[in-house]
Amino acid sequence: MKLPSRVKIVDVGPRDGLQNEAQPVPVEIKIGLVHRLQDAGLKEIEVTSFVSPKWVPQMADAAAVMAGIQRKPGVRYSVLTPNMKGFEAALASRPDEIVVFGAASEAFSQRNINCSIAESIERFAPVVAAARDKGIYVRGAISCAVGCPYEGEVAPARVEMVARLMKQIGVQHMGVADTIGVGTPVKVQRAMEAALKHYDIDDVSGHFHDTYGQALGNTLATLEMGVWQYDTSSAGLGGCPYAKGATGNVATEDVVYMLQGMGIETGIDLDKLIDAGKYISDFLQRKPNSRAATAILNKRAG
Repeated sequence: MKLPSRVKIVDVGPRDGLQNEAQPVPVEIKIGLVHRLQDAGLKEIEVTSFVSPKWVPQMADAAAVMAGIQRKPGVRYSVLTPNMKGFEAALASRPDEIVVFGAASEAFSQRNINCSIAESIERFAPVVAAARDKGIYVRGAISCAVGCPYEGEVAPARVEMVARLMKQIGVQHMGVADTIGVGTPVKVQRAMEAALKHYDIDDVSGHFHDTYGQALGNTLATLEMGVWQYDTSSAGLGGCPYAKGATGNVATEDVVYMLQGMGIETGIDLDKLIDAGKYISDFLQRKPNSRAATAILNKRAG
């Protein structure tokens, strides 16, 4: 078993995490979170989403957040752009990378973006072409890669199909996302194997939600395959809108604690990372949704 010697983490807390919050989070708090994450050593931050404020009011301030960040050399700032309108709005903010999301489940695609999987790929094609034309890196993700709240279990063949279609339109990197957190290690490995039929090991990542407490196990199972890139969320921000009361994204702190304990390099300062998670959790008036952060904060208090 050959584990990677280093892992790249994309913190999606400012985007995927905060977009689930019902209470508005002010621009300066979002910027403060990004600044604290980059100070902790994160080199990849998913900052915001250029989507219709009618659908996602929390992201209505995307341009202001991007404009307010004091950029650090060597840090890549990505934004979600689901369509041409979003991409055109994002351009002025100079993102280093854009993200497009397709679903491996037809029902989820219809409920989430009101179109079929095939139509969603058609919608992304001009976005991908325009981004690459401007030298902007394009990262894709396959949501509901192992399970869907409407269809139940999702076959690896569906993941393989979406990966193939995304590759055909020029998407450079593919994230395999267990959006509702139902995946277990072998299922997640099968979904990852399906994506690897069209993408190299250096061009895939895992995006695991911790709804059923499986995210660290799924991370380990894919590390064993050689996967070395993961999306995580500081303080475990981000609920799962389809599983009431469930936690959302795996906490960056928990993944970093595990990786450090395995001798895998992340370039992240765990103490500063915990401070970043505490900062946003304090604003949201709740405790960080991270076991490692809770343990270390308790230790500090003691």
